[in-house]
Amino acid sequence: MHAWPASEVPALPGKGRDLRIHDTATGGRVTLAPGPVARIYVCGITPYDATHMGHAATYNAFDLVQRVWLDTKRQVHYVQNVTDVDDPLLERAIRDGIDWVGLAERETALFREDMTALRMLPPQHYIGAVEAIPGIVPLVERLRDSGAAYELDGDVYFSVEADPHFGQVSNYGTELMRHLSAERGGDPDRPGKKNPLDPMLWMAAREGEPSWDGGSLGPGRPGWHIECVAIALDHLGMGFDVQGGGSDLIFPHHEMGASHAQALTGEFPMARAYVHAGMVALDGEKMSKSKGNLVFVSALRRDGVDPAAIRLALLSHHYRADWEWTDQVLQDAVDRLERWRAAVSRPDGLPADALVEEIRDALADDLDAPAALAAVDRWVAAQTAEGGTDESAPGLVSRSVDALLGVAL
Repeated sequence: MHAWPASEVPALPGKGRDLRIHDTATGGRVTLAPGPVARIYVCGITPYDATHMGHAATYNAFDLVQRVWLDTKRQVHYVQNVTDVDDPLLERAIRDGIDWVGLAERETALFREDMTALRMLPPQHYIGAVEAIPGIVPLVERLRDSGAAYELDGDVYFSVEADPHFGQVSNYGTELMRHLSAERGGDPDRPGKKNPLDPMLWMAAREGEPSWDGGSLGPGRPGWHIECVAIALDHLGMGFDVQGGGSDLIFPHHEMGASHAQALTGEFPMARAYVHAGMVALDGEKMSKSKGNLVFVSALRRDGVDPAAIRLALLSHHYRADWEWTDQVLQDAVDRLERWRAAVSRPDGLPADALVEEIRDALADDLDAPAALAAVDRWVAAQTAEGGTDESAPGLVSRSVDALLGVAL
């Protein structure tokens, strides 16, 4: 599976800052100072509907992580998956009377278009769950053969008790875990499981559903969590720098994925930092495909909204905050974009070297994009009111906003 084209990231004078970011597992900030190559895995979409603002906010957050690393002259090894076979996808295909493969391909193509328009830097490896199945099967077999997994009526479940570190990503209590498991694709009430929280690794073939050769597991398809683990271990190995996604993935997805990886390798932790973006709401409720309360990136683009304004709307909220999408949020972003473009369109301006450092400082401080935007706002206001004589300043501001914030002026 291929990703989307990369937009050029302008080079800036000086050197960026090492990133201090909130780690869900420890509850505090960690300094991420990788070697020459930084490694990040971000969980991708289940492609049964178009990209909504909640998706866009999440991928915007991890795009900023990449940009901070690139500014420190590091290479970035970025991996993202596509959950291109899953119950919601199959259910939507049945509802709409279309082929599930065609649905997944259509929505994945639209996602690529949205990411390109928003100038999100693409992953080097963009991997579908289906194409990863040949690598998933032996991992499930290893877990089963080692006693970390067991069979139940043809299905294979992971035993959470096989991981002594289980619970150290989310730090949630058992009752909350059980509630979230039921809400987010698990089956805690299934009879015969050793622990209600045990997640499925391999689902035996069901009538009328797609299945693949599972070797000694029999025909079937993989569980959600082991898909990401197989892809991450294959392309990044253990101990990569950031495991990213929305905060709704903390449990069960990232908790279970960490346990799978640790049981497979005997190493801990899977990632140096677990980083999670907040939820975006509409009309007081989290945007959700199941609820249908969505604002789509593609719909805004069709209505003529500049993708740079959409990106500024996302950047106006801290990545970890839960916030609500409104028409006013978008209008404020449109107005801000207009002011910024007017300011940098002048032939000269106020010196901007200090502004570049302010943006760097803000982003290095747990991706504080609102602070970065406020710094640009101050320069723009002064530039508009007073002007300046530095012929290089407008270009430097444009390049800095492009390189560090992903907004083309």
